[in-house]
Amino acid sequence: MSNKSQLASLQLAIMRILWQKEAATVSEVRDTLAAEGRELAYTTVATMLAKMERKGQVGHRAGAKAFVYFPALPQEQVSRTMVNDLAERLFGGDITLMVSHLLDGCELSVDELARLKALIRKKEQEDRHAR
Repeated sequence: MSNKSQLASLQLAIMRILWQKEAATVSEVRDTLAAEGRELAYTTVATMLAKMERKGQVGHRAGAKAFVYFPALPQEQVSRTMVNDLAERLFGGDITLMVSHLLDGCELSVDELARLKALIRKKEQEDRHAR
């Protein structure tokens, strides 16, 4: 994955922790992963954070006793990139097909459907104003 906004499963789990906490040590990341059912060695988490830093996905600063890592990428950017990649790889870039697949495969409440309709109306208005 050459794009720094594309994250593998463990990288995404680590980023979610950093987005939530805003910053964390290797131990804090490891403990949170363990609480989520992902038992990993301290060195595994440290190595992954170092690799992610080299890729520009996270940064660090020196803490009192250990490095404190923080996200270098905004969550919105990563989400958008990964969703676009998913749409391209699974649906050939056909967003309508992707949304149709999601709607067919999920039970949506009336409130969720109303939110989706509102998002579509908002996007239509933005597109009209952009022209």
